[in-house]
Amino acid sequence: MRQPATLELYSYWNLLRGARLSPEREEVDPLAIRHILADTMMLEADEARTFPMRISGTRLNALFLGEQKDRAFIDLFAPAERPSAAAMILSMLNGARPVVATLTAAPQGDEPATLELLLLPLRHRGKGKARILGALSPIASPSWLGLRPARCLRMISMRFVEEPPVQDTPERLAGRISARRRGLFVIPGGRSA
Repeated sequence: MRQPATLELYSYWNLLRGARLSPEREEVDPLAIRHILADTMMLEADEARTFPMRISGTRLNALFLGEQKDRAFIDLFAPAERPSAAAMILSMLNGARPVVATLTAAPQGDEPATLELLLLPLRHRGKGKARILGALSPIASPSWLGLRPARCLRMISMRFVEEPPVQDTPERLAGRISARRRGLFVIPGGRSA
């Protein structure tokens, strides 16, 4: 994860879930993530495996130049990539582990924009594998965003997030420091000579 929106959403989701595999959909407070709402989306896990969008952020709408709410998320992908995208989402739901993917999108004949996608499992009314909280953020805003619609999403890479990132506080970091030399901290556990 490299984008601020995906990092913030992942941290928020991780805080909500605590020791559980995933939090409840009702626990998600839009005010808590108000700074990244333009990049967020909520998908429903349906039997047809099209994953309709229940909430669609304004940046996603601008990417395709129209409201995406109620549209099948799978339909945003190139037709040949839809089975792979559905398999990625189902694996994320079945394993209850987040997935991060690098995608591209572009209007006809224009330079593609690189995007970062984060998908997080949610429970809904006690039912697991029911909802998906996500973020889709451009790595750099393309000049055509909001002016011309992207044709489709194409997947470049994806990976499952196995462990939550360690959030070092100054206190935790200070506990691991073995020496301080000329403004540098030496942290035990690195490569030894």
